[in-house]
Amino acid sequence: MASGDDDDPIIEEIDVYLAKSLAEKLYLLQYPVRPSTMTYDDVSLLAAKIKPKQQRVELQVAMDTKSPNYCSSKGEQIALNVDGTGYEENNTYSVKMMDNQIFSSIQATTNTSRYAAAVFRKGELHMTPLTGILQMRPSFAYLDKADNKTREREAANEAGDSSQDEGEDEAKAISVRFARPESEQARQRRIQSYEFLQKKQAEEPWIHLQYHGVHDGRSEHERQYLFCQHVDASDNSELVKTPTEYLTMLMPPLAEEKVVKPIGPSNVLSMAQLRTLPLGEQIRTLMKNVKVIQFASLMGLLASGTDATAVLRCIQQVALLVQGNWVVKSDVLYPKNTCSPHSGVPADVLCRGRDFVMWRFTLERSLMRKEVAAVIKLPPEDVKDFLEQVAVPRVNRGWEFLLPSDPDFVKKHADVAHRQHMLWLGIQSKLEKVFNFSKDDFVPKKAPQSASAEPVHISGEQRLKLAHERAQEKQASLQKDLEAKRAGGVRVKQEPLSDGEAEPMDTSSPPASRSGVHNGSLNGYAGAERANGGSPANAPSPQLLDFVTKTFGKNPVLTLNELKRLFSLHLAAMPAGHIPFGPVSDHMLQDAVLLSRCRQIMVPFPALTAASADEQKVFGLWETGEDIDKHRHLLYEMFTKTYGVKRSAVQARLGEELGDVAKADVDRLLKECCSSHAGMWYLKGTIQS
Repeated sequence: MASGDDDDPIIEEIDVYLAKSLAEKLYLLQYPVRPSTMTYDDVSLLAAKIKPKQQRVELQVAMDTKSPNYCSSKGEQIALNVDGTGYEENNTYSVKMMDNQIFSSIQATTNTSRYAAAVFRKGELHMTPLTGILQMRPSFAYLDKADNKTREREAANEAGDSSQDEGEDEAKAISVRFARPESEQARQRRIQSYEFLQKKQAEEPWIHLQYHGVHDGRSEHERQYLFCQHVDASDNSELVKTPTEYLTMLMPPLAEEKVVKPIGPSNVLSMAQLRTLPLGEQIRTLMKNVKVIQFASLMGLLASGTDATAVLRCIQQVALLVQGNWVVKSDVLYPKNTCSPHSGVPADVLCRGRDFVMWRFTLERSLMRKEVAAVIKLPPEDVKDFLEQVAVPRVNRGWEFLLPSDPDFVKKHADVAHRQHMLWLGIQSKLEKVFNFSKDDFVPKKAPQSASAEPVHISGEQRLKLAHERAQEKQASLQKDLEAKRAGGVRVKQEPLSDGEAEPMDTSSPPASRSGVHNGSLNGYAGAERANGGSPANAPSPQLLDFVTKTFGKNPVLTLNELKRLFSLHLAAMPAGHIPFGPVSDHMLQDAVLLSRCRQIMVPFPALTAASADEQKVFGLWETGEDIDKHRHLLYEMFTKTYGVKRSAVQARLGEELGDVAKADVDRLLKECCSSHAGMWYLKGTIQS
């Protein structure tokens, strides 16, 4: 005996028997929607039936309508929708209440040759091969029946209305058509279609079964068949295979299937083979494989010296322009007389659905799959296939177009872009008729800016510098007014707002809470302050600076919209007749923020965010004299590069720059500056809960 066997001695030898009495009749039923502790052993089972060839089982289980967890009104409503008000023999619910539930099976696996049920008794292991493994899930066929009832009622009402309007029946011409002989290719498509498979499944009749409970005498009798009935000692044989041969029997090697490569340019070809084709076929082959490409990249794949004009002429025959990029046409991917490999949907229906997806991408960068599916009403597999061809999924942003916009191509080839725009208008008109929608239904909440109108971002340091310059200019103007007054003439005027400044915020309160105070008195107060040598007309007052400083002391991160709201609440809480502020514009409020040791954080909001312009202006407290200032600076820097961050990323960034940072400090930083949503952290006010 080898030395290794001494460490692992044989404790017991068990005889294994193969029981064949139930070999063709034994099914394993699983209930994945309920935990193992909630069995159906004590539930009353009303009926059972099976389709052996398809291995489909249906069980009708009684529901406890007396349970406190059962909603009687809802059960009665469902029964009314399904069966109506009449009493018929074929009613789904005989007591006018949903008192039973159907469980329908699906196959967990199609190959059960490696699975068996085993029982152990008196040192013997008896195994019976499984015929099928089925997962029982609740069936909602009663909802389909309720929908059919609704359609029947609507059809009956329409028929009644039309019969009243019509007079005598008129003779109508009948056209007779003769079907063409079915080709072999068409027959194969029909056999593989979803409709044909459903029809074949419906042809097999149900076999009704009699159910016996776990503790029933018949069940005990049937369980005896799990044991081998005839044990013949002469049939017992020892295993004479070597360990290697035994393992090969248990796990045979997978046979490699020979894949025959298709002949023709539709398959991925080498560049040498591709360039032997005519230019039009080259472009068609490339577009069928890449689906979406920029024009510059397409020219790079073609032979050097290829005429760009000829390429443009050919590309327009097989592709459409979307955001300056070329996307292959739907009829190139789905030719006539073909169908979806996923669902069997005809090619013309697929083309309409895919054209809708491409048209939506001409309007916006990202789409939500649910919105698309709700309009085109195609199977989820086909909708996902459309999106995967031209887009990539983004967290919390749906599906984003695969390539960035190419405004350079649109500028350089304005005639081609205009022609493509007219084509899209025609496609849009057809889609509106087919899917019954209006373009206004899909106008983005925030229209994309043109390529020439680049957004201008002003940093906190620039705004601070502009605020100082504006204050100095106003101070110089005020000094001239005071000198004129000393010379003998009273020259006090209110400076008009320049074109670049926003209208002042209305800081006056409603008459009910501010008796005797109105805009005229506020303007007079501001004019008197300027005349007496106070602050410049548009410079933040000390009271406003004090309010901003205290506010950011409590809330280190605020959007402009939230700051304006807090400012309005502050005004409403002040005593009547005591308002130390003149007209306060948005610019004045922002200048006060930047003069209060705060800075603006340029957060890269998503393209289709619903946040307003004021909500996208985010300010953060910069200096307080505490050690946590350095933590905030690094956090703000992270949010200038991304819209949301994970806690682990913040911890890693702080540890990289500042060494070991305590967990309590990270928690305090995130709690003061951020809010959490779906496992991500966002600056306060930048995400709507």
